Amino acid sequence: MTLGPLDPGQHWLEAGITGLARQREWDAVVSVEAPGADGDEAGFVALPDDRLLADDPASGIDLAPFAAALEGSIDRPYRAFAVRRPEIWVVGASAVEAVKLEPDPGGRDLELISDGSSLTLSVDGLPADPSRADALARIASERETGAYSAAAHRLDGELWELLVLAL
Repeated sequence: MTLGPLDPGQHWLEAGITGLARQREWDAVVSVEAPGADGDEAGFVALPDDRLLADDPASGIDLAPFAAALEGSIDRPYRAFAVRRPEIWVVGASAVEAVKLEPDPGGRDLELISDGSSLTLSVDGLPADPSRADALARIASERETGAYSAAAHRLDGELWELLVLAL
């Protein structure tokens, strides 16, 4: 008896079998013992000046053990997320870019989109005059010459987390 070639057909994609590796989500992952740490999760940004900015400052979680565990695995600045497991914390971190935007464009979250000839800006999800984000437009246009999307999230004062992507 001769069997023909195995042809799984389109059903492999339904099962998630594509032969493509899953994209890496974290640049560094560590486990940490942090006895006495309250809560079940914590997000933060670690800055080059050794400051740790909590996503939820009201949580009161001591972020220092998480940052110490990541030391040597990833350079600052990075964004990290810690999750408590039954006996240990697991912390994942991804590198971010932190820039100063001067003059201050206002708001907490900026999204600037360029189609190559015109700009559209939203500040905290609301349409705004693109001239408010001249500093963001200058940085983004230095990196991308055509259409791009630039997102900025205020970290502290004039310091913003920046992501620029070509469209």
